[in-house]
Amino acid sequence: MTGHPGPRAEITVIGEAIIDLVPGDQPRTFHAVPGGSPYNVAIGLARLGHRTTLMARLADNAFGRLLREHARAEGIGLTAAPRAAEPATLAVVSLDARAQASYDFYVEGTADWQWRAEEIRRAPAGTAVLHFGSLASWTPPGNARIIELADQLRDRGDVLVSYDPNVRPGLLADPGHGRRMIERAVRLAHLVKASSDDIAWLYPDQRPGEVAGHWLRLGATVVVITASADGADAFTARGAAVHRPARDITVVDTVGAGDSFTAGLIGSLIGRDQYAPSALAQCPADQLAGALDDAILVASLNCQRRGNDPPTTADVVAALEHPAPLRVRRAD
Repeated sequence: MTGHPGPRAEITVIGEAIIDLVPGDQPRTFHAVPGGSPYNVAIGLARLGHRTTLMARLADNAFGRLLREHARAEGIGLTAAPRAAEPATLAVVSLDARAQASYDFYVEGTADWQWRAEEIRRAPAGTAVLHFGSLASWTPPGNARIIELADQLRDRGDVLVSYDPNVRPGLLADPGHGRRMIERAVRLAHLVKASSDDIAWLYPDQRPGEVAGHWLRLGATVVVITASADGADAFTARGAAVHRPARDITVVDTVGAGDSFTAGLIGSLIGRDQYAPSALAQCPADQLAGALDDAILVASLNCQRRGNDPPTTADVVAALEHPAPLRVRRAD
């Protein structure tokens, strides 16, 4: 990856930290694994050498301790992660024949959605990048607190606000409700990343580029849309569009792939010194293309491993020294 992370940018990630129950080696068995999109993004950033603080309400029970201990072992700051009386959220993971992951969630009354004003005030004052999104950004009552924090930091003018809706249709009622929740967050973000599946569910009658244009008009600076084997596209408020192809890899599974992409993208923008809001607004096309390539590489390395297991900086360097071929985009 271009540049180096260094200590220049303090990253704060806010959102859910949940327990994924993933299929075991034997039928009808599961392993309890730390997960949740924001939690995974924080791990991805920490493994790439970035100073990262996680704001997550971690249950004060066995599952919550598992989440806390794993994050601490990854070098993630937890000063803004309160101990919660409520239980941890659970997600049962299923994999289809193409190793694509789907999730059944158990979210009623769990810790991730109960943010209080005094807990939100723990956000580090030195935050240079705020990443939020996924379930916690649109699940009441705590979503209102997270939106308030994003609004405050966007207003500061010197904090890059990053957002990933990470749509889960079973928890969003219907596309109309989903659009209202997600567009509220898009208005506060400089950098928005979504998958083609997110777009297809939210806006079934629109092409990804049309949706990106709509989000840019709402206030985003750069919108990135990932399309699995078709690579990724970036659209900018200045009217530029950049496409980068996927890497030709053997996929073990896709658990955490989107989160690894997000970590790789944010990390690359920091390494390229393109992460300040003003710098992102003027980011040259070649720098944006390079950041997409970096993010695709990070995601592809994760996909070659079982479960969410994002690469370290050393893993990325090794992959760059022995590059895999790029896959040409399929015709529509």
